[in-house]
Amino acid sequence: MAPDLPASELIAHLGFWLRAVSNRVSHAFAAKLAGKGVTVAEWVMLRTLYRKDPVPPSRLAEAMGMTRGAITKLADRLIDKSLIVRTASRGDGRTHTLALTPRGTLLVPELAMLADRNDAEFFGHLSAAEREDLERLLQGMVERCQIKAMPID
Repeated sequence: MAPDLPASELIAHLGFWLRAVSNRVSHAFAAKLAGKGVTVAEWVMLRTLYRKDPVPPSRLAEAMGMTRGAITKLADRLIDKSLIVRTASRGDGRTHTLALTPRGTLLVPELAMLADRNDAEFFGHLSAAEREDLERLLQGMVERCQIKAMPID
């Protein structure tokens, strides 16, 4: 028989509470985006490309904390949806850039409003000071943990 060792309760861990909130906020946002035919990962790429000159996939991969292969797959989906375009670079046809199409450019502000609405639903009850504190704490954790990848799922 195993010895009766102490084990902390699930609810004693901040990670438990953080994951509970994160899951709920993320799933609600994903559902809103799905109504527009876009995934969270696609939204992140669209928003990253918004109001930018054409970007090489390697730079996009670095900015989003993803592999170039993952960026290519994501770009292919967005190209199929006519939201971004892939263009061969001038002077070197082996390299290319990614940019929003006019349709993609028009969609980004609409999706940003969904993100704003999602934030308001979950964090609207916080005072401005509480929201600033929460944001500061979370950003500090991201820095300390050296989290580079953008949350895409």
